[in-house]
Amino acid sequence: MKKHLETPLHFPCGVVMKNRFMLAPMTNTQSFEDGTLSEDEFHWLTMRAKGQFGLVMTCASHINPVGKGFPGQLGIYCDEHISGHQRLVKEIKKHGSLAVIQLHHAGMRSPAELIDQSPLCPSTNEKHGAREMSLEEIEQLKNDFIDAAIRAKKCGYDGVEVHGAHGYILTQFLSSEINKRKDQYGGDLQNRSRILFEIVDGIRNNCGKEFLLGVRLSPEKFGMDISEVKEICKKLILENKIDFLDISLWDVFKSPDEAAYQNKSLLHHFTELDFKNVLLTVAGKIQDGNDVKRVIESGVDFVTIGRSAILHHDFPKKVLDTINFEPTATPVTEEYLAKEGLGKDFIEYMKRWPDFVK
Repeated sequence: MKKHLETPLHFPCGVVMKNRFMLAPMTNTQSFEDGTLSEDEFHWLTMRAKGQFGLVMTCASHINPVGKGFPGQLGIYCDEHISGHQRLVKEIKKHGSLAVIQLHHAGMRSPAELIDQSPLCPSTNEKHGAREMSLEEIEQLKNDFIDAAIRAKKCGYDGVEVHGAHGYILTQFLSSEINKRKDQYGGDLQNRSRILFEIVDGIRNNCGKEFLLGVRLSPEKFGMDISEVKEICKKLILENKIDFLDISLWDVFKSPDEAAYQNKSLLHHFTELDFKNVLLTVAGKIQDGNDVKRVIESGVDFVTIGRSAILHHDFPKKVLDTINFEPTATPVTEEYLAKEGLGKDFIEYMKRWPDFVK
């Protein structure tokens, strides 16, 4: 297993990842309010590259000010952001890691007080105080994702991940519960997924075949249906324009929430698909070396690590040294987290997690 975990992984675009560990894109609220990179965020991410994550992914980085999802969010929507990203990319790559940015728009989940207006949604959503987008705004959304990818390539990133999970704007389009449109972007699954495929096509056409391109999806919550998400995965695989699928399961070992899908584990619903050239990673409570081993043995190409990457900047190295490695027990002190590269705002944010910070 150790040999397998440290065997380089070749993506269809030709980019090579040195091992099977990816840093999860995690909200950390520690950049500047104008979207520019802070020293704290730089330190957090580059420390994970030093810790031997084969792929270091940024937090969800918004592609338009109106799509901002949380305070202190890293941005990639204007050229003023470029110099910070260039510095970050250079340092990540110095340690042999791939540098990838996650492209994000929160849609109805953008807090109105952060964006000084009503948030956007495919359809009017009273619960979130969100208004329906016009066709012109949908076109702008598509172009914002594509432009952000072009900007990311200019910054030197190896690639981008399109955030289509966790109830953010692309999930809102995919969800039949949220998306009530009557035009070409609403109705059946083909129409509801149209914007995602247009974004993927636009990024591939503008950034070239050697640019790493991934898509993150989540199969449950926010009105998502497992069978529909699997259909989207199959189409993404068949069209052969992406390099990897990142399936966020919240818990890789759980059963599906819906009784109709409980004949197999949530993970097995996806590992049973024929991925052809596309690689698969999953996220959700992969906490120790044995979890890593179980997930890889299930047929997943590489693991995405969140919680344990917070606790140990060098989690990959520790697992490669000791396959049965178990992370330090929580709760941990603020001083411990600071030594692991978290800034004060990130530490404060982590206090939302039950029993994580003393």
